[in-house]
Amino acid sequence: MTKTSDAELDIFVKSALGKKARNPVLLDVRHLTSIADAFLICHGMSNRQVSAIAEHIQRDLKKQGIKALSVDGLKEGHWVLMDYGHVVIHVFYESTRSFYNLEGLWSDARRIQTESLKRVVDASDDDMDVDESVFIE
Repeated sequence: MTKTSDAELDIFVKSALGKKARNPVLLDVRHLTSIADAFLICHGMSNRQVSAIAEHIQRDLKKQGIKALSVDGLKEGHWVLMDYGHVVIHVFYESTRSFYNLEGLWSDARRIQTESLKRVVDASDDDMDVDESVFIE
């Protein structure tokens, strides 16, 4: 596989975040497999959102001259697998992501923090400051 910079990988992350993909994780799998340099894993809250995220990624990247080698699972919306050669994108329905636990399966992979991923983490940290206590009487 080719040496891919974090800035080049950020294009894929930005594309997924364009349709509000949840909890994106970028794994460096270069030293673990020959099928790709990186896995981008994210999820949506419904099968419609999963399909919308994947379609948005496909359109957005195509505008930038990056075409998918293959896309599987788009109609079902439970697990869309998008192969871009050096990057493989997994867009899951939330419960399907938990079931397959790719982050656990590839736990030896280094997590890559791109600029877009850092902003997502910073934004979620800011949200944690809000008191979200629920009182039931």
